[in-house]
Amino acid sequence: MIQWQKSSFSGGGDGNECVELAHGDSTLMLRESDDPTRILPLTRESLAALLGRIHVDRT
Repeated sequence: MIQWQKSSFSGGGDGNECVELAHGDSTLMLRESDDPTRILPLTRESLAALLGRIHVDRT
């Protein structure tokens, strides 16, 4: 069973516009609460690049 971890930046209740992350056998998995069946598999490097890009765009 996959255990999803909700982002600390997500809303307070279950299903409130959440971004969730889980660890698979060889990849990380990212999903959004509005469409939990659509899962984006990521390597550690690609997740770091995504988070870096989001950080740059917010500043």
